[in-house]
Amino acid sequence: MTGVSSFVGGLVTMCFVVIGLFFMKYWVRTRDFLFIAFAIAFWLLAANQAVVALGVVPREEQSWIYLLRVAAFVFIAVAIVRKNAGRPVRRDGLNPER
Repeated sequence: MTGVSSFVGGLVTMCFVVIGLFFMKYWVRTRDFLFIAFAIAFWLLAANQAVVALGVVPREEQSWIYLLRVAAFVFIAVAIVRKNAGRPVRRDGLNPER
């Protein structure tokens, strides 16, 4: 990797970590599973990007680190399904839990 690519890879990694901390802040306030799942997902994406930025693996799409990205998106999908499962829906569009 060139110097610019490494710099941008590090920048993206840092952004993923900060976004994860942002979701962690909301999880501490609400204890909602959705927020902790998003935080974990973004930290997995940060780990994936860090390994790519360090240049450890020549082709990321054919290596084990791709599984970090898959796990992150599975966390997000499970959190969304769990958040929406079993909630009654009113015809007037209002949420009965609020």
